[in-house]
Amino acid sequence: MNNKSNLVGLGVMAASAVILIAVSNPLYNAIKDAQLKNAAGGEEVTVVTGEAEGYGGTITAQVTLAGSRIIGLELTGNQETPEIGGEAMTALKNSILENESLDGIDVVSGATWTSNGVFNAIRTAMGEETGSGTEESAAQEEIQAAGITHGLGFYSNGRLGPGSDDQDTGVYSFNEVVAYVLFDDAGKILDLEVDQLEVATPNYDGESMPDFTGFPGQSYNADEDHDGTVDTVWEQTDDSFLSQVESWQTKRERGSSYKLNSGTWEDEMDAFEEFFKGMTVEEVQTWYDKYCSDVNGRPLFGTSENEEDIAKYDALTEDEKASLDAISGATMSLNDAHGNILGAIVKAYENRRPVNADKIAKIGLGFTNTGRLGPGSDDQDTGVYSFNTQAAGVCYDEEGKIAAIYTDVMEVSTPNYDGESMPNFTGFPGHSYNADEDHDGTVDAVLEQTEDTFLSQIEGWQTKRERGSSYKLNSGTWTDEMNIFEEFFAGMTTEEVSAWFADYCSDVNGRPLFGTSENEEDIAKYDALSQEEKDAMDAVSGATMSLRDAHGDILGAIEKAWACAKDTNITAAQ
Repeated sequence: MNNKSNLVGLGVMAASAVILIAVSNPLYNAIKDAQLKNAAGGEEVTVVTGEAEGYGGTITAQVTLAGSRIIGLELTGNQETPEIGGEAMTALKNSILENESLDGIDVVSGATWTSNGVFNAIRTAMGEETGSGTEESAAQEEIQAAGITHGLGFYSNGRLGPGSDDQDTGVYSFNEVVAYVLFDDAGKILDLEVDQLEVATPNYDGESMPDFTGFPGQSYNADEDHDGTVDTVWEQTDDSFLSQVESWQTKRERGSSYKLNSGTWEDEMDAFEEFFKGMTVEEVQTWYDKYCSDVNGRPLFGTSENEEDIAKYDALTEDEKASLDAISGATMSLNDAHGNILGAIVKAYENRRPVNADKIAKIGLGFTNTGRLGPGSDDQDTGVYSFNTQAAGVCYDEEGKIAAIYTDVMEVSTPNYDGESMPNFTGFPGHSYNADEDHDGTVDAVLEQTEDTFLSQIEGWQTKRERGSSYKLNSGTWTDEMNIFEEFFAGMTTEEVSAWFADYCSDVNGRPLFGTSENEEDIAKYDALSQEEKDAMDAVSGATMSLRDAHGDILGAIEKAWACAKDTNITAAQ
């Protein structure tokens, strides 16, 4: 080491020593106390402490008060990201001390979660109510609309990455975005609710991410404690397959555990939804093309270091740049490998149907996920399996009765299933599975999943409605039968739908009872109905499929839609 380095090292040590002596010196403490007393201006000084959840963990605020004025503030949040959360805490501390209050202090752009953690820690210390940092929205403004329609759109895609685990095994995920949207007769969005299911390989290190090892018989590396290191290899069994699929949660259901730079996924999606109201789908697409990155689909705020993004942002006028303030709390992508939100909204518009209602007071979007063992095995005794995602978009009147309902299901099976139009999934790259390519009940090949086939398989998935006439049941297509149920449920509350199911559907397979079942339980339950109750079943005589079985929990999706319904205020124009 040269002399210059020695001097620098000694200087740092000396400076550190001075700081330690100063902080521990009674004289330093006396000076600090005198400064606080002077700032208090004769008011009583109190010191209070509070905690709140930040982006990475707990934020602690030690607040020195003179009356109700904040004259001293120490913030601790060791788990916040230094370059974002740490800098935000420093900036907020300076602003709050200068202002001597939280009044008028805004969140730091790009660090909403940390900012709200600071605000709530201070409010907790001061004995005030905590919140998101924004006032609760006022009652929804009434919207009068003619020709109301609603649509449900699914969009599926695969994602390569992020990267690989410490054993060089790739990390992958598949994404299903669902948008439930209400439109007027001009195609303008009246209201919408978007949610997304993202499911990753178990070596992904995100703690709240739903995972999927593969179908029974397949295996994958697992990072069980989410520290970036593989702990074990999970071997999928029938039981673990069912429990994994049942445990999947959407991004809204993951709530505060799924944090982005400016809040949760739910917070950011809500900001986009509010912004898109009043636009047509074409206008949303035009806005996206103009104001979002061509590289990653995120809104342009002038913070990107990508040359294409910089050029695109610089081409905007000052007024156009200022207009982006309306979504300043939404930084996530609307179309990338994480999910094509824009595509789901477009599909909802393409799938729209009339809503016959005078008033819509709430809308909800509910998801359920189920795994299915079977039907049976292929001719080589390898099991056939599938997983199902059910989504129900529902709008309600002021009494909570269903005004209109739109349901669809994504069922995805192993490639040895012999149904011709069934979407299939070989597994993640590196997996393989028997395939019945000509759907004759005989295995023709073993498919080896690559990154290219992984992406193309998922891109080709179709919902049961999208499969149309190719998906036939006893009394018509799946779409025909589901439409009968949806029309029948209109005018009921969700509780009444659940009660009807309990009274009139099989406890064995979830199908309506028409007196044709040979199952003893079904026979006894049907015979217990009065003749009038049996006659009432004529209203759903064309619908024989199950509302709750291994094929999918449609009833559960309807129940969840009500459980998470949000307020709206749409009146049909006369």
